[in-house]
Amino acid sequence: MQNFDNYCEFVDQVTSQPSKSSETFLARLDELEANNCEIHRLLTAGVGLNAEGGEFLEIVKKIVFQGKEYNEDNREHMIIELGDVMWYVAQACMALNIDMNEVLDINIKKLSKRYPEGTFDAYFSENRAANDR
Repeated sequence: MQNFDNYCEFVDQVTSQPSKSSETFLARLDELEANNCEIHRLLTAGVGLNAEGGEFLEIVKKIVFQGKEYNEDNREHMIIELGDVMWYVAQACMALNIDMNEVLDINIKKLSKRYPEGTFDAYFSENRAANDR
């Protein structure tokens, strides 16, 4: 049985240098920016998508598991959170220099390839091709 101190030591050993060292982290940011990566926007988008998606899911959780009423006020709250998610999606699109319509087209092509009959199929959901991301 592991104790927490041993576990923390293990975690430290399998953690990347940029995650452990601000100097290495800052050097990595400089390297990414030198390669035309808008890392500041990507970080904003990634952190924000996760946070706002969590806020949206928190409302859903309370409705499903905690008896919160599904009413117009909670529906409106979810729509507001969804708008916040979209703000961060826009940040990601700007960072990646891609139009949202192109993202949607790429997603449609991916899902059309995954589901060749044009409808959801549990088999294809679980048994994906090697290059299916």
